[in-house]
Amino acid sequence: MDQTRIVTLDNGFHLFTRKVNEGPIKLLCVHGGPGDNHEDFDNFKAGLAGKGVEVYSYDQLGSYWSDQPDFSKEENRKYLKIDYFVDELEEVRQKLGLENFYLLGHSWGGLLAQEYAVKYGQHLKAVVIESMIDNLDEYTVNINREREEMFTSAQVEYMHECEASENFDDAMYKELVAKLYSVYLIRHPENATRHVVSTTNTQIYNYFQGNNEFMMVGKLTEWDFRDRLGQITLPTLLTVGEFDTMPLDAVRRMHRTLKNSRMVVTPDGGHCHHVDNPDAFFSSLYKFISDVEAGKFAK
Repeated sequence: MDQTRIVTLDNGFHLFTRKVNEGPIKLLCVHGGPGDNHEDFDNFKAGLAGKGVEVYSYDQLGSYWSDQPDFSKEENRKYLKIDYFVDELEEVRQKLGLENFYLLGHSWGGLLAQEYAVKYGQHLKAVVIESMIDNLDEYTVNINREREEMFTSAQVEYMHECEASENFDDAMYKELVAKLYSVYLIRHPENATRHVVSTTNTQIYNYFQGNNEFMMVGKLTEWDFRDRLGQITLPTLLTVGEFDTMPLDAVRRMHRTLKNSRMVVTPDGGHCHHVDNPDAFFSSLYKFISDVEAGKFAK
């Protein structure tokens, strides 16, 4: 039976959680953004139907279906830290009663999954890092390369001028960003959950990321996990889209570092490749899970 629950954190805030499907295998999914929500995983119900996998997801603090404190207030700024969201994930695990489970993190969620696997890995059976690498330096280089390949030098310069003056509402700038998104973020938006209003918490997103996916200027520029990545010894699936914003070369390097890992590239997929090509994505995800369950996981 599908189920929604509101869990109350020890700090008093309330988070929305959702469970779909039933089975002995537990999978907890952590959404991206930062500031997006659990609806990123709406198609996991159909994608893993009949596979014996219970899929759990939740909205992080500030995300659409959970409590949304005003992060401009001094007393709430302490929550805008990676460590907070990692510990929040652990508290959600406790409230849901999950143990020996699979953890899947998409994008920003993949960052949290890496941190969680090192800090709280004793609770995990395996980890899935979807469309995320272990640092933001290589990401920044890649997104700059992608827009330089797509646009003329004049168009790129125009974007830089808009960004320098923070003129993000400029019509031409927004059109260029939309073109980038249509290739590298979501190639098949008709498959995604849609709203008539934006459900992204821009306070969180702008603080950590910047104005958009192709402008990495936020607090996440300070994050670098490369020296700690090798501490993850659990079975790990690195899954990435063929046209991802994340550089495939960096994912290949992570695969070499993680001795107990498998790398899969989803064809015709962007950063949200589980939406773009769900058949390919769920096929590789379930193969990973079934191989781990059977004790025959190998690269």
